[in-house]
Amino acid sequence: MNFDPSNTQFWDAADTEREMRRVFDVCQGCRRCLPLCPSFPTLFDFLDQDEKDGDAQKLERAEIDRVVELCYECKLCYNHCPYTPPHEWDVDFPRLVLRAKAVQARQQGVSLQDRLLGNADFVGRWGTRFASLANWTMENRTHRKLLQQITGIEQSRKLPHFSRRRFSDWFRRRQRQQVASISESAPPSPRVAFFATCSVEYNRPQTGQAAIAVLEKNGVLVELPEQRCCGMPYLDGGDIEHTVENARYNVARLAPLVEKGCTVVTPGPTCSYMLKQEYPLLLKDTAAEKVAAHTQDLCEYLIHLHKQGKLSLDFSGPVPRWIAYHLPCHLKAQNIGFRSRDLLRLIPNTQVELIDQCSGMDGTWGMKSRFYQLSSKIADRLVGKVQDGEPEAVATDCPLAALQMEDRSGLRPEHPVEILCRAYGLESVMEE
Repeated sequence: MNFDPSNTQFWDAADTEREMRRVFDVCQGCRRCLPLCPSFPTLFDFLDQDEKDGDAQKLERAEIDRVVELCYECKLCYNHCPYTPPHEWDVDFPRLVLRAKAVQARQQGVSLQDRLLGNADFVGRWGTRFASLANWTMENRTHRKLLQQITGIEQSRKLPHFSRRRFSDWFRRRQRQQVASISESAPPSPRVAFFATCSVEYNRPQTGQAAIAVLEKNGVLVELPEQRCCGMPYLDGGDIEHTVENARYNVARLAPLVEKGCTVVTPGPTCSYMLKQEYPLLLKDTAAEKVAAHTQDLCEYLIHLHKQGKLSLDFSGPVPRWIAYHLPCHLKAQNIGFRSRDLLRLIPNTQVELIDQCSGMDGTWGMKSRFYQLSSKIADRLVGKVQDGEPEAVATDCPLAALQMEDRSGLRPEHPVEILCRAYGLESVMEE
């Protein structure tokens, strides 16, 4: 069935299990997704046992649960699958897994771990308010050990540091000084509603600062509406209710700006995926559909400007000669091509190598202690590929992939827009 939490059948545990066994049978006969994530080799190992003989109806409930928990929602199997809608077999493996997690959460309650990891705004607000203390505790071994015991968040996992000033505070103070908000009397110019992401708002405002500088350099008027987390961390834990609540809040504030001619632009691949793909399914209203139709990833939007001849190629700042660019899964899942790589290649005298390898971080999944070793093993393949090229700079659109690479190797990846900002000679904006 379609991913529709408003349908009472969606919440039927027995029906969910029947659907999973049906889809597992289809996957058993195909196996195209074997190399994508741990769920598929685990599923096929279970099915290849002599007593199972490839029959998904013989899977134990614990085996089904193991396949579900190993899915980290990269979404790539959907693009690989030959049986997705409108095929009669109607296979959507990642959304089926989300359904299973949601049903389990409704039956057993959302765990403390998933409540904490899901509520990015609550954690972010308090983390930035007490940034020095929060950052110190995240580096303190005793505290991290206690945190793991209470929440299951891996004590060895590097966590993002909190900024002392939130991006929205910086933006609004700067906008008051520069009077750059949208008005009906504004001259005809490209207009965007900037969806900043939790990472930019609470952890790395430099990415947002660079994005605003680059957009304004190219004559784009930027509005920053009130917003909440896109909801993906909630969705990871099966918390449909809070995901829908955040989606409604965001759509209510983005839709009026879309009506005024804005494109919704976000630097976060997961957020652009959520706004484009999940919000229309979760909310099932025309406002969500309109927001989805007018949402673009930041680098996707900048390449669109370039194709229109509206992107400045006036690069006067320092540029790295060799960049390793990591392509995030949630950009691949959008089927928009290699926009960030193509954008970096516009910088003169710069070589860009595309690294197409999963980081193994995958949102909140990689923060959980029970998946830490597997997550690290996946990441080592990525880090090896990056280090082999000995690049002068490393770029990725995904802040958690960047965190994983830094954790495993000491590399300090940047968002592509930060490199572009410096190439324009605008790096001082990231120091404000």
